[in-house]
Amino acid sequence: MATTYLDAILDRHRAVAAADTRPIGPLLEQASAMAPTRGFRAALARRAQLGVIAEIKRRSPSKGDLRAGLDPAELAAAYSAGGAACISVLTDHESFGGSVDDLRAARSACSLPILRKDFTVSARDVLDTRIIGADCVLLIAAALDPHQLAEYHSLAVEIGLDVLVEIHDEDELEHALAAHATLVGVNQRDLVTFDVDHDRAARMAGVIPNHAVKVAESGVRDGDDARRLRAVGYDAVLVGETLVTSPDPAAVIADLLA
Repeated sequence: MATTYLDAILDRHRAVAAADTRPIGPLLEQASAMAPTRGFRAALARRAQLGVIAEIKRRSPSKGDLRAGLDPAELAAAYSAGGAACISVLTDHESFGGSVDDLRAARSACSLPILRKDFTVSARDVLDTRIIGADCVLLIAAALDPHQLAEYHSLAVEIGLDVLVEIHDEDELEHALAAHATLVGVNQRDLVTFDVDHDRAARMAGVIPNHAVKVAESGVRDGDDARRLRAVGYDAVLVGETLVTSPDPAAVIADLLA
């Protein structure tokens, strides 16, 4: 199998996870005692129009820094004012320049549900996601075997998190559904070439069951893209670089929602 852009990132996260010896019990107790979440999936499912998950993303492995001096609190407030349904925050530092502090700042600046966008490879990662204040955890099907995907999904639900399961193809969708996913994201970016494949989203929309909230990820450039994705059955779009690099993110969200 060809090496993917995820491999090096995942190797690093797995090494960190393997070195983490914190007892699970106290983490589970702490996570279970957190205040109720804001309802990430519900914020998308109850909308009559397309939902925008607006992302806070400092840099990209392929493009470098995206927005000099990015202020996560300021951006979260702008996203909220612009009509975003939810917010996604990159917390991976080495590849994306993010941090847990970015997530906390964004959450404090608005009332929208927050997705922790990171590379979840262990049960401790799931528990930490709840403890730092996120409302939803990302599980990438390509990064986990089916057993891990089901285990981490079950743990997340147990502690009150919503779970966005990211897939690329029919096989990964099968694993997601076996794990009882009810929030499914289709990443339009190819893992090997890093190119965006808009046909992938249209193909996958037709095979994801309607009980799942359907999210299109990566490569959403403008309102025309958003309307095409809505037309084929998506409930929401996750938009990062287009918003972060815009001088007026609220106007971009308005175009996506038009």
